[in-house]
This record gives sequence, structure tokens and C-alpha cells, in this order.
Amino acid sequence: MKPSSSPIIDVVIRLGLIALLVFLSFNYLRPFLGLMLWAMILAIALYPVHAKIVPKVGGREGRAATILVGGIVLLIGAPTVLLSVSFMDHMLTLYNQAISGTLQVPEPSQKVASWPIVGEKVESTWRAASENMRGFLVEHEHQVRDYARKALSIMGGVITTSLAFLAAFIIAGIFMAYAKPGAKTTGRIFNRVCGSDIGDELHILSVATVRSVAVGVIGVAFIQALLLGVGFLIAGIPAAGLLALAVLVCGIVQLPAAIFVIPVVIWLWAGGDGSTLSNIILTVYLIVAGLADNVLKPMLLGRGLAVPMPVVLLGALGGMFVSGLIGLFIGAVVLAVSYQLFMAWVNEGQHLEDNVARVKKESAASE
Repeated sequence: MKPSSSPIIDVVIRLGLIALLVFLSFNYLRPFLGLMLWAMILAIALYPVHAKIVPKVGGREGRAATILVGGIVLLIGAPTVLLSVSFMDHMLTLYNQAISGTLQVPEPSQKVASWPIVGEKVESTWRAASENMRGFLVEHEHQVRDYARKALSIMGGVITTSLAFLAAFIIAGIFMAYAKPGAKTTGRIFNRVCGSDIGDELHILSVATVRSVAVGVIGVAFIQALLLGVGFLIAGIPAAGLLALAVLVCGIVQLPAAIFVIPVVIWLWAGGDGSTLSNIILTVYLIVAGLADNVLKPMLLGRGLAVPMPVVLLGALGGMFVSGLIGLFIGAVVLAVSYQLFMAWVNEGQHLEDNVARVKKESAASE
């Protein structure tokens, strides 16, 4: 007797095998998912620049991608290596001096005590270290070790992140070199999953949203950090570069620049040695630069999209809180696509109501 074949059993077996393949593929690709996502985001954001280079190199996509990525890698990689080597050399020098007892700390200036909030505490600690460094290290041995470990950990994280970004840029260059066939394949995937009616629209929306977030969030944060960094340098603020970097990070995570501008303005008037006129000019400049994101963000974020700017901004902020920096882009895309699908459903209902009203009107006219 021949065993009968049940269609249900065949379907279950096939679904089980597909689920197993998806599970295994995800596990094997999981270590590279973050890197691949960053590479895809960078490729989408940089493709307009790549498209401008292509005609200048005879229409060769690969050469244009190599030039763009090579320039970025040199721009980011060379300073990163130099700073890392300099930092490690400086740390080793300080460590050897501390061990041998030759480490000297200059006395703090009188302006340190006038720093807002932390001035007196910093001045007393600094003075104690300058007068008896060996005793200071012995007394604060545990704190010094903890801070040293944290500094090395932060530096190691920065180096690791920079290297990961360099790798992501290189992979992004490969994506840009094959952008046209990749875009066609992605479009077919959207059409297959979402349907041919809305697939192309959602594909275009996803790409435009990534570029909008890159310009509207990271671009605005970079512009504001550059403007404030110039102001900090002109004002003679200590560690102006670090403050500008902090402004950049806070701008990306959507924290107001006022948390840096207000203390700097207070220091400018309390501890600075500039004239009244220069202090007024610098104060106005810093306040205007600190508020620049309120003007630039509505202009750049969501520009050219069919999705309102608050939707993109909320998606970027929510994605960042959930998934970190990469969530800026993923969250914005997910919320923008969800909004577009929801509005398509709403508009479809409106079209149905319009058709019903039209049929009623035609029936009444015929009677």
C-alpha cells in the first residue's frame, strides 16, 4: 500500500526547513550585522557625492568609490593613528615619571579658582598635586588607578569604534561601486514584500529618510560644533577642542548646546581677560551659534520627504535611545515607512468613501 502524502505535512516541513535556514543564517551573520548596517547607511548617505565624482573619472563607478573612500579613510584614519600613538606615548611618559618620582605639575593660575561651580575644588586639588605629587599619588592611589583605567578604556573604545567606521567606509565603497544593480535588487525586494503598488515608493522613502537624518541630525550637529568650536578658540576657553567634540556628541543625541554655551559665557565674563566689547561680541556669537540648530534642523531634516519632520525626528530620537547611534537611522526609517503605510491605508478608506458617494450620486441622478 502506497503511503499518502499530506499537503499539510509538506507545508510544515518546508516552513520548518526555511525557519531553520533563517535561524542559522542570522546566527552566522550576526557578528557582522552592525558593520553591514553602518556600511549600507554610509553608502546611501555618500552616494550623491559619489555620483558627482563618477563623470569626472570617465563614468567608472569603482574608481569613483575608491577615490571617495580612500580620501575619507585618509582623512579619518591618519589623525586617529597619530592621536592614538601620541596618547599612548604621553601616558607611558606620565607613568614612568610617576614611578620614578620626577613627575611635576605646574601650579594653577589664579583664574582657576574663579571657574564656575568647580573652580575652588579643582584649584585646591591641583595645588595639592603641584606641591607634593608623590604624596598626592599615594593619598589618592585608588582614585588615580580608577581614572587611569577609565581613560584607557575610553581611548580603547574610541580606537575600536574608529577602526570599525573605517571598515564600514571600505564596505560602503564596495556598495557604491555596485549601487545600480544593488538598487534594482532592493527595489525588487520591496516590491515583493510590500507589493508593486507601494514598494517603489517605500524604497525611495527609506533611502531619502537615511539621507535626511544624515544631513538633518549629524550634519547640523557638525555645523554647530564647528561654529561653537571657533568661538571657544577665539574666546581662549581651556580645552576648546574637547568642548567642541562634546557639543558634536550632544548635538547628535539631541541635547541642547546651551549646557556648554551658558558655562562658557559665565567663564568669559568672570574669568576672561577680554574687553567689554569683545565679551559682548563673543557672547552674542556663542548664543546665536548655540541656537543655530533650531533654524537649521527644520530646514534640513525631512526636506524632500512626504513625511512630516516631527515624525522623522521622533523616529530618530526613539531609535537612538533603543539602539544607539545606528538607531538614529533605523528608527527614522521604520517610523517614516510606518507613517506612510498608515496614511496609505487611511487614504484608501477615503477613496472608498469617495467612490461610494459617487455611485450614490450617479444612482440618484439616473432615477
